Amino acid sequence: MRSLVTRPLGDPLHADLLALAQEAARRAGDLLRDGRPADLTVAATKSSPIDVVTEMDIAAEKLITDLISGRRPDDGFLGEEGASSEGTSGIRWVIDPLDGTVNYLYGLPTWAVSIAAEQDGETVVGVVAAPMRGETYHAVRGAGAWATGAWEGERELTCRPAPPLDQALVSTGFNYVAEVRTHQAEIAAKLIPLLRDIRRSGSAAVDLCDVAAGRLDGYYERGLNAWDYGAGDLIAREAGALTGGRPGQPLSRDLTVAATPGIFEPLQQLLDDHGAWHD
Repeated sequence: MRSLVTRPLGDPLHADLLALAQEAARRAGDLLRDGRPADLTVAATKSSPIDVVTEMDIAAEKLITDLISGRRPDDGFLGEEGASSEGTSGIRWVIDPLDGTVNYLYGLPTWAVSIAAEQDGETVVGVVAAPMRGETYHAVRGAGAWATGAWEGERELTCRPAPPLDQALVSTGFNYVAEVRTHQAEIAAKLIPLLRDIRRSGSAAVDLCDVAAGRLDGYYERGLNAWDYGAGDLIAREAGALTGGRPGQPLSRDLTVAATPGIFEPLQQLLDDHGAWHD
């Protein structure tokens, strides 16, 4: 992966935050890709016995926070694996050092490093590095969404034109709490006859970037945290997608929806009608 800022950005602070996020995501991605032990095991569990943390999640988060705090000691952090501090600069970093841990544990390629920078509570920079794809996605508020691939230069991302809903390819994810996951499967079963099909990648950050890149028409999931969607949400929006939660509400743990305009509203309404946001 390469860390590049090739376009002039209006705010020098945002350009600096982007460059730092790209460097941190690249280094963490390299660590995770090249340093994965052959005998990788579970280090801890979270919401359930199958919601796992590996030693590499912890190592990647430490690499990211050490790098950023060394350059910007007054910034705050919110990280999945425990990094949390208020900071005094007005900048907070929202970090998922390894989104798709179960995929990573099993040797599946769909996982990513997600780093977002908030300024006074609003996301202004997002970077998602997917090392096994050889791709890094990034966005700066008001400057569009972009991807850099291992075999090509930087390209602008644009979500797909909306097809009819019954031709829409939509992705989702499932919770690690059995009761919630069962309800999510029931919702998916109701939606499948109304769509082209449903995919499940195992990484919310990658799904949101796939909406941005036009590889999906939409994505939804219940139970996400800020670090799951922080960077990907900005990347999807800057690529022209719409994002939110239940109708009229922002995305949240209750429901996250991202889709190309024309698919977003009917998908969001279907999910609300079927009660996707509660058991």
